Amino acid sequence: MQVEHHDLHHEFPEYLDSIDALKASNEQFGQLFDEYQKLTREVERLEEEDLPVHDFTIEEMKKRRLLLKDQMYRMLVADKNGD
Repeated sequence: MQVEHHDLHHEFPEYLDSIDALKASNEQFGQLFDEYQKLTREVERLEEEDLPVHDFTIEEMKKRRLLLKDQMYRMLVADKNGD
């Protein structure tokens, strides 16, 4: 099965430097980033290996990942704007 990758550097290429800087300097961002990466790897593994799992489970994981991505995006924009 072809799986689209959702790593944060791929999702926000215009924020590559900010992602790395915030990971190093902002503990909250680092925790969100780590959780996002963990969820992304697990969702992709489940999809790639076509493992038997309830659709609801994967959808909940994707919703959580989207929430994390939104939180990090707001932090990236604020960092870029100097807020």
